[in-house]
Amino acid sequence: MKFEIEKNDFLKILHRVQGVVEKRNTMPILANILITAKQGKIEVMATDLEVSIKDSCEAVVSVEGSITINARKIFEIVKEAPENKVGLSAEGSGRISIKSGKAKFNIVSLPIEEFPSFPTYEEGKLFNVAPKVLREMIDKTVFAASTDETRYNINGVYVEKEGANVRMVATDGHRLAMIERNIEWPKLEKGVILPRKGILELKKFLDDGEGALFLGFTVNSMVVKKDGTIIVVRLIDGEFPDYKQVIPKGNERKLNLGRAEFLGSLKRVSLLSSDKGRGVKLELSKERLELSSSNPDMGEAKEELNVDYKDEGFEIGFNAAYMMDALGVMEADSIVLEFKDRESPALLKSAKTDGYVYVVMPMRL
Repeated sequence: MKFEIEKNDFLKILHRVQGVVEKRNTMPILANILITAKQGKIEVMATDLEVSIKDSCEAVVSVEGSITINARKIFEIVKEAPENKVGLSAEGSGRISIKSGKAKFNIVSLPIEEFPSFPTYEEGKLFNVAPKVLREMIDKTVFAASTDETRYNINGVYVEKEGANVRMVATDGHRLAMIERNIEWPKLEKGVILPRKGILELKKFLDDGEGALFLGFTVNSMVVKKDGTIIVVRLIDGEFPDYKQVIPKGNERKLNLGRAEFLGSLKRVSLLSSDKGRGVKLELSKERLELSSSNPDMGEAKEELNVDYKDEGFEIGFNAAYMMDALGVMEADSIVLEFKDRESPALLKSAKTDGYVYVVMPMRL
């Protein structure tokens, strides 16, 4: 195999696939990418067996063929290449030669037979989905997904379709984020769980410029296509918790206040909270909210806000980071916090119904 390619074009593709490549090195071949050169272009593929990505760009192909090469090393070499063009050729000895200007590198390859095949899908079953709406739904949920690998069924975002609406839900057992939007979406027989890593790769995909986005599902995967790039994400095989049971109903204490004002106050007061729990206490009385934190090794912090609260006096503690995560992705100027008692979950939402709710468990302080 032999081809020459523009450095920036090659670098863009190599950068895009880096996040998918297996970092734990459980199988050496998964630290590699598969490059195939044919018909005036190259195709680059990476996988960790959970997320697979395939991308392509134009190149001057002299000899067609395929090779595998270490993903991180080829990226670093091309990034530092001295000229605007990079040449790559494979020798029969299992070594790959990379040239740019007067710089030359020889890298050991692994057999292409060891590289996993790309998952199959039907092009005709992909739906044109609004990228901005999908990105909003991901932004407002994925941060709440669990990172505890022993709880695999909540290691991602749950997606279900109900009528014309699509719902995304994520939880880590301490908080839950749910968003619902009217969006064109493939038919789903039942809800599916998308792994956190796959969702984060999809988010990068959406951040990378404009363009039509096509999405569909197979029996065990989600397929996303944009321009010449295809991502296939394997679904989590598990039962997502009954999230509807978690969303509180009848929380009678209602606090209305400005989102930016509350977020700013939480950021300041939490500076002196303990590093482990980031606990901040909310003390409510008529038209007044006092936020406070204390740390035996550092000191205390307090701040008072004028708010719309008409119920009896009440105090409750929260992990400030959990609260700030949600406030940071919301756009509403005014928000509502609904409480029942100091041991029950609180509900955070916009003052105007916008299809987004956030549930957070209190903590003892």
